[in-house]
Order: sequence, then structure tokens, then C-alpha cells
Amino acid sequence: MSRNRLFGSLCAMVFLANFARVVFAPLVGEFIDEFTIREGTAGLIVTLAWLGSASPRIPTGWVLTRTSRVGVVLASGVMLALGALGVALAPGVPTLMLAAFVVGSASGVYFVAANPFVSELFPERVGRVMGIHGMASQLSAVIAAPVVTVTLWYDWRYAFYGLAVAAALTTVLIVALARRTDLPDAGRSDTDFFGGARSEWKLIVAGVVLVGLASFVWQGLFNFYELYMIDKGLPPATARNLLTVIFAAGVPAFIVSGEIADRLPNVPYILGIVTAFLVSVVLAVLASGLVAIVLASVLVGFSVHMLFPAGDTYLLGSLPDESRASAYAVYSAGMMTTQAAGSWVVGEAIEAGASYDAVFLASAAGLAVLVVVYAVLNAVGRVPGGAAHT
Repeated sequence: MSRNRLFGSLCAMVFLANFARVVFAPLVGEFIDEFTIREGTAGLIVTLAWLGSASPRIPTGWVLTRTSRVGVVLASGVMLALGALGVALAPGVPTLMLAAFVVGSASGVYFVAANPFVSELFPERVGRVMGIHGMASQLSAVIAAPVVTVTLWYDWRYAFYGLAVAAALTTVLIVALARRTDLPDAGRSDTDFFGGARSEWKLIVAGVVLVGLASFVWQGLFNFYELYMIDKGLPPATARNLLTVIFAAGVPAFIVSGEIADRLPNVPYILGIVTAFLVSVVLAVLASGLVAIVLASVLVGFSVHMLFPAGDTYLLGSLPDESRASAYAVYSAGMMTTQAAGSWVVGEAIEAGASYDAVFLASAAGLAVLVVVYAVLNAVGRVPGGAAHT
């Protein structure tokens, strides 16, 4: 029971850590208006939050070979509270960029420490607990746009004041529960960061390519989804709420995908998810009329969010105790760095004159090539973990 309670507090923290990243997407238009900037700069602010999430992952992996998972999770909570306060108080674009990077860094530290920790708390059901943990994360994405809509009646900065307070309180709760819990010792043999990463480099590369490139497309899509829908002719309020539709569709996807990931071969399952996602992107581009756009948005949200518990189950379930945190940190850093640039690339392409339709169709085509290449490699046994489930 004590592990379940600690797991519940970790679900609360992951809710806040993910909220800190996704809340920037519905604020892109607000940043453009308040700070008098263009799409490229606004996209860079969002990218900095996600680059922040990528940047501390390798250093955090090294720290995990020297200290406990719980200690690093607590440090991430402190960083999150301070970073959120910095965003709320930011007087201009440079300060906002720095604070966004700090907020993102806090989430990166959290995920690198917490994901292996969660898998070690419940080693017999990795897919299921990663699905629940991911669902908690996804719930924050669902409320991000409504929270922004409400705070815009007053001041968007209130969302970050609230985040700072909630992060501080949750950190205190984790401290209290961790002291009462019989913690696993699975990670104590993970003391050689570079050796652990080197020993699993093939698995790391496969994970970065499969999950990172699909996430790159997802980043560029969802952070500009509101502006894209407005470009399609939808009212601004409707366009913003479509983000809620996308993220809400992802809530059951985490649970469903986590359960399936425990049962199916990893790589074919991930390739199937990426295929479903690229098809949904094409449908979103081709859709016209509110009903068709909503249905396409649901498919986008459901398919892409199946990817994340599948990817984590693939890595965490395949890695041995002595290299789990080290190798996962390197994978996580590579995957996040790959996807973080998605917002900036899309923003620059739009600012240069490309249409949203052209950008997203080209992205879907790139994913189709990826799926074909990896399907062939997997068929000849060249992808690690491709023939067995965890």
C-alpha cells in the first residue's frame, strides 16, 4: 500500500511537470500579442521549454548513479516551483525564454528520475504503471487550454503562480511519503553511467529514431494547432478548445497502450502507432468542416499518445537493472532534443511563407519513409527488441 501512495504522489508531480511544458502551446498567440513578436520567436519560446526538458537528462542520468531516484525527483519539484515563478514574473522576452527553459529543465530532471523509479516500484507490470503515470501526465494537457482560457480573463501569469504553489506542496508530500515507503534497490547496481549507456547504444538509437522523430512532428503540430485551425477558418475559441480535444483523446490512449505494450512485440507495435499517427495528420490536413476536423483531431490525439507508454515500455522493460537509469537518460535526452526542435522548425517554415498544409503533409511523408525503413530492418532482425515483448 505504501508504494501505491508514493506512486499516487508521483502521478501528481508528473501532472504538474507536463502541465509546465504543454501550457505554452495555447499561449503562443498571447505571447505574439503581448510581447510584439513573430511566429518564429514565439515558436522558439516553446522550443526552449522542450529543449530545457532535454538538456538536463544526461547529467541527471549521471547524478542517478551517485544518489537516489527520490532525491532527484525532489530536486525537480524545487526547480519546477522556481521556474514557474520566473515565468509568472517575466518582464520581457529574454526573461521569459530563460524561465521557460528552467521550467522545461525541471520536467526533464523529473522524467529521467521518475520513469525508471516507477518501473522499479512495480517491475511485474511496467506497461500498466507507465500507462497510468502517463495518463496522469496527459490529464494536465487536457486542462491546459481551459486553464489558459480562464486565466486570460484576468492574466495568463496566474496559471504559473498556481503551478509554483502546487509544485512546492507536491514536493513536500513526496518527501513525507518516501520516508514511509520500502523503496526498491534495483537501481543500486547502476553506478557506471557511461558504461551502461555504451552497453545499450543500439537500443538507445532505435528508441530515439522511432519515438523522437514522430514526436518532432507532434511538437510542430500541437504547438501551432490553434493557429492552424484559425487558418482553416475556425473561430479562435473553437481552435483553442481543439487542443483540449486532442489531449483528452490521449487520456484513454495511455491506459490502452500501456496494457497492449505488455503483450505485443515492441517494435512492430510502435511502427503501427507511428503509421496511425501519420495517417491521422493527413486526415487533419484534408478535413474541412467542424465535425470532420474534430474527428481528425481525436484520431491525432489518440494515436500519438499511444506512442509514449509504448516507447517507455520498450526501453525500460528491455534495459537491465545495472544500466536502466543511465541508458534511459541518454535515450530520453536524445529523444527530447530531437522532438524539441519541431516547434521552431514549423514556426520558421510558416514565417518563411510555407503553408501549414504543406508543412504537415511533408512531415507525414517523412514519417512514412521512417516506418518503411524500420519495418524492413525489423524484418531482417536488425532492430533490438523487435521480436519480443517485455
